[in-house]
Amino acid sequence: QVQLQESGPDLVKPSPTLPLTCTVSGVSITTGFYAWSWIRQPPGKGLAWMVLIDFGGSTYFNPFLKSHISIYRDNAKNTVSLQRNNLEPEDTDVYYCSASAWYAYWGQGTQVTVSS
Repeated sequence: QVQLQESGPDLVKPSPTLPLTCTVSGVSITTGFYAWSWIRQPPGKGLAWMVLIDFGGSTYFNPFLKSHISIYRDNAKNTVSLQRNNLEPEDTDVYYCSASAWYAYWGQGTQVTVSS
């Protein structure tokens, strides 16, 4: 059973960086054909795909966000992490990680509120 769990701070001030981590269980993040994504959902709005890293380490970015985010993985810890840069109050979102292969899997999401 593939499971994903997002973690990160709940409430942050506007800041240069915000790290979020997706801890994966049930499958290695380097397993063939798996791709790992981060998606955000602003309050009252739909889902917005942000970035993907595949099993081989190749990355694909939403072009509107590329300059504001980075993605990296820790194979030993089996985690996929997102770093958001230049965080502002309008970046208050629920952040999800997801996995796709033959099936799609989602974490429960983590709410991040940016407020001074």
